[in-house]
Amino acid sequence: MTLMEQAAQAMRTLALDEELKNRVAADPVLRELAWRVAERYVGGQTVGEALGRAALLNAEGKSVSLDYMGESCRDAGLATAETEVFLDLSRQAAARGANCSVSLDLSHIGSVVDRELGLANATRLAEATAAAGQEMMISMEGSDRTDLILWTHERLCERFDHVGVTILARLHRTAEDLPRLLQRPGRIRLVKGAYLEPESIAHPRDSRELREAYLAYATLLLNSGHLCSIATHDLGLLTELQPHMRPDSGAYEVEMLLGLGIDQLPTMRDRGHPIREYIVFGAQWWLYVCNRIAEDPVRLLQALIDADQRA
Repeated sequence: MTLMEQAAQAMRTLALDEELKNRVAADPVLRELAWRVAERYVGGQTVGEALGRAALLNAEGKSVSLDYMGESCRDAGLATAETEVFLDLSRQAAARGANCSVSLDLSHIGSVVDRELGLANATRLAEATAAAGQEMMISMEGSDRTDLILWTHERLCERFDHVGVTILARLHRTAEDLPRLLQRPGRIRLVKGAYLEPESIAHPRDSRELREAYLAYATLLLNSGHLCSIATHDLGLLTELQPHMRPDSGAYEVEMLLGLGIDQLPTMRDRGHPIREYIVFGAQWWLYVCNRIAEDPVRLLQALIDADQRA
């Protein structure tokens, strides 16, 4: 294992350490230092800050996904309170005329406390986003939660046609899950997958197998005409997929994360493809930022340089 691979694995391990995440959040000194790194990838800590960033991106011709971070909430009362923040986000976004979707982890709103609680809170948000004319996108989490997420999505699809879901090209099971999802309404967001997973159930990161899997699933999605989001920063992959992309179809978009698609996203827009930038916000940014750095540990050095320049 190379030094870079060891660094990436260490960051993914840190990302899953809930005790460390809580310690950083509670310690003013650690929180300030970590936030200097996180700012590059996070659109703010409040609904207002996130919507302000969304307005700037909308003005550049980009659609936006807004995600209030806070995965793995294990308190029922807190999960319901956090659902209220998502509802406020939907209301404020509609009032400002923001071109955005609302994205979330189901574990943030109670699914790991009780799946029925998670479904009830997700249903409230689905009702609100439907009334506001916004897409609602469910994120994918670790493989131990895949069945729970797909179950909740299936229940929501019985009532709503605007609720999308994310699927991981890394997981071997996606070969069976994707055809079933194509039978449901709602956008399908295809990502490679950043979670630390055993190779018995997932393709290795940065492997030829993962690249081939992503190309195969993206091609299937694009050729199907189903609403989809091709979410990757790999311009080489996107170039290979271009023969399957028909900008006038209205069925797909190219999606990248805030702070990562600085060059690639404008390139895809210049090629005529619809684009979307994914903005996360809130105080619970630890896992998200660790996973972003794990994908390319050199980003930690860049983020530190950025922080030093802002200091």
